[in-house]
Amino acid sequence: MATKILEAKKILEQYAPAGEFLAYISKEEAEILKSLGASGTPVEETGIPSFQLPSYLEDTAKDYATQATAAYKTELQPSTFMGPQFVAGEDPLQTKAIDAAQAGIGAYAPYLAKAETAQAGLGALTGPTAYQPFMSPYQQDVIDTSLTEFDRQSQMRQQQMQDAAVGVPGAFGGGREGVQQAEYQAGSDRNRQMLQAGMLQQGFGQAQTAAQRAFQNQQAIAQGQLGLGQAKMAGIGADVGAYGQMGSLRQAQTQAGLTAQQQMKQAQAYEPYGRLGAWGQGITGLTGGVAAAQYQQPQQASPWSSALSTALGVGGLYQKMFNPQPMFGGSLGR
Repeated sequence: MATKILEAKKILEQYAPAGEFLAYISKEEAEILKSLGASGTPVEETGIPSFQLPSYLEDTAKDYATQATAAYKTELQPSTFMGPQFVAGEDPLQTKAIDAAQAGIGAYAPYLAKAETAQAGLGALTGPTAYQPFMSPYQQDVIDTSLTEFDRQSQMRQQQMQDAAVGVPGAFGGGREGVQQAEYQAGSDRNRQMLQAGMLQQGFGQAQTAAQRAFQNQQAIAQGQLGLGQAKMAGIGADVGAYGQMGSLRQAQTQAGLTAQQQMKQAQAYEPYGRLGAWGQGITGLTGGVAAAQYQQPQQASPWSSALSTALGVGGLYQKMFNPQPMFGGSLGR
């Protein structure tokens, strides 16, 4: 029995296409062979299907297999199209922005200290005794001189009254003269007190006005120091924002160039696979087989749009990082 089977095998293999031999395969295996390009055409003499490629494609298939073997045996070198060499470095203007920001940190501190000192001086210019340092040192001399003159004039008036009473019979030294002298003295004393009070009130008013003016001047000094500090910070902030934004745009341009180079090198690295995939698709179509999935080249984004969106974000960060905000709430008040 075994001898007859072997003899039958030899006879059948005589009719097999060149390079083929008898073998058992399942339906699934037959479908796989067809998907790879074999036709499964029955041999005329035996009716046994042959899954050999058509003769006119044999050389092409061999060439394809040789190139595919070489391509897939070659190890990809990701370092040629990936890595830090494709990341744009910091632009000199960005470095300048960072240096300016670092140098400007705390630039308002001296002005704040001066403002606090000026504000602390406001305390001495408030309260019920704030006027005293502004009282004229000569005020008492003025008052004393004025009262002395008043007293001299009053005495002269009294003397005139006495002299007038001498010529009137019974008037000098009498009760009538005494009443007249008493009334005059009382009025004179009131006038003297009013004169003294008026001069004191006038001096107080002048001192109070001077104290108020000094308070306003001191307050203006404190606010002026704060304004100078804020102006300095605003200037630094404008410089930092300008340097940062211009540097970010230049960095974006550099990054766009590096990204384009990276995409080109990546495309070059994967080009053999795409080419072989397209070639294999063509061969499979000629043989009537089921085509395999087409190789997809990695999708590339626009280098400039990607870099620009990053630059705008970084530029905005520079602008916000040192954008001056009000450092002190409210205003200095009395």
